[in-house]
Amino acid sequence: MQEKELKTSLKQRIFITVIAVVMLGSIIASYAAIILSGSKKDDGTTQANIDPEKVAQYEEAYNKKLAEFKEASKADYDAFISFKSEIKAFNENSANENGVQTKDLKVGNGAVLAEDSSNYLAYYVGYCADESVFDSSFDDNDNPTSFAKILDPSLGMIEGWNIGVEGMRIGGIRRITVPGELAYGDSMEICGGTNKPLRFIVMAVANDGPMKSLSAELDEAYMRYQYAQYGIDYDAMPVDE
Repeated sequence: MQEKELKTSLKQRIFITVIAVVMLGSIIASYAAIILSGSKKDDGTTQANIDPEKVAQYEEAYNKKLAEFKEASKADYDAFISFKSEIKAFNENSANENGVQTKDLKVGNGAVLAEDSSNYLAYYVGYCADESVFDSSFDDNDNPTSFAKILDPSLGMIEGWNIGVEGMRIGGIRRITVPGELAYGDSMEICGGTNKPLRFIVMAVANDGPMKSLSAELDEAYMRYQYAQYGIDYDAMPVDE
């Protein structure tokens, strides 16, 4: 999820736009379906250029980078995990009516984030009014043992997230409730429908040092592995300059 400050977009962050992250696999699958639909044989079967050796190679590289990331983020995980108990059901109607609501669970001692701040990284849990988790930085949403990813807000966040982190300090942990209109509105279904309010527990960390590089490397390793499983050449993907 970071490293050599990749020029992102299509090639590297094709799947992240949110905090309610749309899972990479489904996006890749859609993209693969478009590509592979043009390579069907006359008998109607689909021919995918999947190289098992390359898939295994990228899987191994990803797992190595993931292990490195888990070790590097252990202290942050230990600081964050106790707040998992904050994941509780909330009133959907009230959340939609009251705008963005925030509660600092732990005040950080770093720089203060402005509403338009994007130069930071974030560990997070995103959940619905019924307390079901739709995405998180955890390796397992139900029984986590470590972090498996970190979010780079410079890739674009929902409006309610950006409003919610305003005034937060680096190193802090905050609960943010976002009404549906400032989340995904009518644009997509989440939490069982459209215009659903979302709630996040967010830990903001500095976007510098080893973690900055490691996060980009982890993202790239994961993307390469995912693309290889669909026979797509990662290096041939276009890049937004």
